[in-house]
Amino acid sequence: MKPVRLLLLSTSLLASLGFSASAAEKAYTLAVIPKGTTHEFWKSINAGAFKARQELNEKGLKVEVIWKGPLKEDDRDQQIQVVENFMSRRVNGIVLAPLDSQALVRPVHSAISAKVPVVVMDSDLNSDKYVSFVATDNHKGGVMAGEHLAKLIGGKGNVILLRYQVGSASTENREKGFLEAIRKFPDIKLISSDQFAGPTRETGYQVSQNLLNRYGRELDGIFCPCEPPTIAMAMALRNIGKAGGKVKMVGFDAGSQSVQDLKNGDVQGLIVQNPVLMGYTAVMTMMKHLQGQKVERRIDTGVYLVTRENMGQPEIKELLYPPLEKYLK
Repeated sequence: MKPVRLLLLSTSLLASLGFSASAAEKAYTLAVIPKGTTHEFWKSINAGAFKARQELNEKGLKVEVIWKGPLKEDDRDQQIQVVENFMSRRVNGIVLAPLDSQALVRPVHSAISAKVPVVVMDSDLNSDKYVSFVATDNHKGGVMAGEHLAKLIGGKGNVILLRYQVGSASTENREKGFLEAIRKFPDIKLISSDQFAGPTRETGYQVSQNLLNRYGRELDGIFCPCEPPTIAMAMALRNIGKAGGKVKMVGFDAGSQSVQDLKNGDVQGLIVQNPVLMGYTAVMTMMKHLQGQKVERRIDTGVYLVTRENMGQPEIKELLYPPLEKYLK
């Protein structure tokens, strides 16, 4: 396995920025807008963005990074309002994780028209006007999940896909990749793929309970495409005595509860992103753009399969236990 390099692209990225002496005289204000501010994934994005700020300021630049987003990941109106407010403030740039691939198009285009450039991270937007897209290869992650679940159940049996929510491009791509992988196994039957967990553990738990009440006796495997439904489904499995591998489960993201569930054997695989690197790279990419330099249109920050067997490896531990407190002071 190649080294993950969670926080270690700093030197090469800073060197590539090529700041001039005049750049250090100007103050920059960047707004970083997540889908939500509740889940641990976004705290890791926040840490990465603040790490970039720290390194830029240590290089003599004057960079302020403002972190602000909706509380819940289904509050489209609030995220739109946050984007519009930063546009009105004429910040130098916006880094955005759109919680809806279509609903955020208009405010993003308005910001760009007002000369406020936008870097999109984590989840794509139905637009070609933004500067760069910094994210996981979510489709690849979904394929990895499907292949791993198929292996866990011996290539046959009944499986469930518990979706996240409509409009979330990142999870929709994971779900698509998962379905493509599962279709390659003719002895695997998809018995449910039309239920949505919603944005919180509470909504996800209720949907998980309903699914298990209906299909629990005939179920062999489950895939959940992000942190809230992964945690919710694992809890629901425990509550009916189906955890611990009786029903194989693959989740997505490395929240502390999901990592504990993996360690305890209630989850048999996690597809893990690199959110600290994602937040870091998105801010660095925006600064590079503001300096008039060419940036890549799409930047892949990596995706990894984590199991009980490899979770102790140093490069994987760095993903599972990032030093958030170092940057979120």
